[in-house]
Amino acid sequence: MNRPALIALAALALSGCGQERGPAQTGAPTAPARPAPTDAEKAALLAAMPAPYNAADLDNGRRAFARCRSCHTITEGGSNMTGPNLYGVFGRQAGAHPGFNYSAALKEADFIWDGDRLNDWLESPRTFFKGNKMSFAGIPDPADRRDVIAFLKVETGYTPQS
Repeated sequence: MNRPALIALAALALSGCGQERGPAQTGAPTAPARPAPTDAEKAALLAAMPAPYNAADLDNGRRAFARCRSCHTITEGGSNMTGPNLYGVFGRQAGAHPGFNYSAALKEADFIWDGDRLNDWLESPRTFFKGNKMSFAGIPDPADRRDVIAFLKVETGYTPQS
């Protein structure tokens, strides 16, 4: 085998190292992923959110979330990384995303993620919930936090309560 082919084969073999085996990799049945919301659907969802999230700037939220992407995925069925996948985070019990190895503190947490909790968390993860493993310093700007939360609601399957 020639050198480029060996390199490609090694890269392919190593590409799965350290990654969680999701349903598609384990042979478990998977539900078809929902299509991404259209711009009109995103605007309607944003307008239906409670204040202050209904006044958010989704483009700024997407840009501000860029600093979170090295540790979190947001797509339905996405993998856990250093942090858990955030799809469906709103309304989920803290420390309960399947397949993620949470700190003991978050495994024992007794709250459900909502916009207010996530806002407090994002302001300063280290001080919001003592004993968690997240090393991220936080998002100090309140408008950036609002925009990230609205962006996450739009992108992660959030359904406003009627």
